[in-house]
Amino acid sequence: MTNNWQKIDSEQVYDNPWITVEHHNVITPNKTRGIYGKVHFKNLAIGIIPLDEQQNTWIVGQHRYTLDQYSWEIPMGGGPLDEDPLISAQRELQEETGLTADTWQHLLDIHTSNSVTDEYGSIYIAQQLTMGETAFDPTEDLRIKKLPFAELVTMVLDGAITDSLTIAGVLKLNHLIITNQMPKISLSL
Repeated sequence: MTNNWQKIDSEQVYDNPWITVEHHNVITPNKTRGIYGKVHFKNLAIGIIPLDEQQNTWIVGQHRYTLDQYSWEIPMGGGPLDEDPLISAQRELQEETGLTADTWQHLLDIHTSNSVTDEYGSIYIAQQLTMGETAFDPTEDLRIKKLPFAELVTMVLDGAITDSLTIAGVLKLNHLIITNQMPKISLSL
């Protein structure tokens, strides 16, 4: 498809270690002058669904500053744009839950809010798990909860979980499980 937007000019209006915010003057697809704000993420969004042999999983809870509310989510974090997302996923799973996995399967890719941001995410399934020690980032105050995957699906469907990576990953994995299309264990380390 053709890009019907035309950028006249842009300027960076904010920058920190995680994002930049840009102001764009544009010509819209309807050929009128307009403005657009763009949030550029400096990392990939990485999500992991750990799944043991009994179909239990682990989620992490934390207070989300931007929403001013507590949120339960799959383990997740940022991965440098120039790093293999699988390496980022392995690191984030260990840091947030203490788990390491012998097998990994890419589940899906997602754009989290493509009307205002270029954030791109990848979600993985981690299996053949071993428990170890967590290594929270200095700014993190996380709670870890082990639960049956079916209970996590219910939390998503009931609206108890609102995080987009969690919802997308859980619904896709649930679909694969109930339709007997669960990916074969791969990417053994």
